[in-house]
Amino acid sequence: MRRRRQEPGWLRGAPPPRWARIAPAVALVVLVLAQRLTPAAELGFFLAGLPPVAAFAYGPAGTAVCAAVALAALAVPSVSGTHPRGSDLATVAAIGLLSVVIAWVRRRRDTQLVNVRTVAEAAQMAVLPPVPQRVGPVRCAGLYRAAQRGTLVGGDLYDVRAGPYGVRALVGDVQGHGLAAVGTVAALLGAFREGVLDDAGLAAVAARLDRRLLADAAGTADAPAGQPELFATALLLEFPPGLDLVRVVSCGHPPALLLRGIRIAELDVDPGPPLGLGLTSAAAPAVADVPLLPGDRLLAYTDGVTEARDAGGSFYPLATRIPVVASPGRVRDPAGLVEALWHDLVDFTRGGPRDDVALLALCAADD
Repeated sequence: MRRRRQEPGWLRGAPPPRWARIAPAVALVVLVLAQRLTPAAELGFFLAGLPPVAAFAYGPAGTAVCAAVALAALAVPSVSGTHPRGSDLATVAAIGLLSVVIAWVRRRRDTQLVNVRTVAEAAQMAVLPPVPQRVGPVRCAGLYRAAQRGTLVGGDLYDVRAGPYGVRALVGDVQGHGLAAVGTVAALLGAFREGVLDDAGLAAVAARLDRRLLADAAGTADAPAGQPELFATALLLEFPPGLDLVRVVSCGHPPALLLRGIRIAELDVDPGPPLGLGLTSAAAPAVADVPLLPGDRLLAYTDGVTEARDAGGSFYPLATRIPVVASPGRVRDPAGLVEALWHDLVDFTRGGPRDDVALLALCAADD
């Protein structure tokens, strides 16, 4: 499973880049050489800027050493080219002390950010764990990119589970995106995993998901006025044991694509209402049986893919881009397919879509 993993940048908890760590030493050498080459100019007082620079790259001890070196160099006229007074040295010493304090605060903050990020990533991975490369007789590959920067889970979801009724897969898109939708994602995934084990029919799994959202909406006291309901679109797929077909239930979700050789077609499934509106309890959603041939691939996705736009405002043409971006060898590999599509989507949108994106490729194992 691949996700848009936002690594923390400099000043957000990550180790400083190499250039930042060598910047104080390089600046010291440059100042000394510049002073030697231009004796008439008094460049030594620029040494006072070295400790603050070091505070962004080193800890308190390293910053203190840098401050001491700068103060010593300034006090030697043959090195600094200046004749500092006592007040000048006291000012540089105060700047160095303040830099040490800044380095100490930064180091504590970085440690806290790393701890918080580690806990947050563990929690999000528990909500949406990686999809294995193979579930029973089905090979899988998933790709997830959350729209909200720095998160691993947003408003899209997918999962593949094996149960007594075959291998079942879920791809969904809940109302909203980002961290606000994570609770709904967790609820739907929990209900789906129970349905995989308990419900004999795929329509019953959809009904279970619908009831889960209805129950959560009824207990949401702080929902915005005029928008009290929770809803989600979802696509459910089932690979029954011993049958060369896939059963599909669509709850207002974009249809999956069937890749058969060089042909790409949408699965012919009657779409039902979205989950969370209470409509699936009145009438069971239609279940479609789609025959599968050896070598067939299925690609499920969320609307973050097909609604991504380029600079001219055109939507991403997923079905027509698949044969362009994926060579025949990579089309047969689910992981290669989703990776190639993601890179093409990034190029198409010049940096990546602004909505959550989920891709799930499925196929029967060769053995």
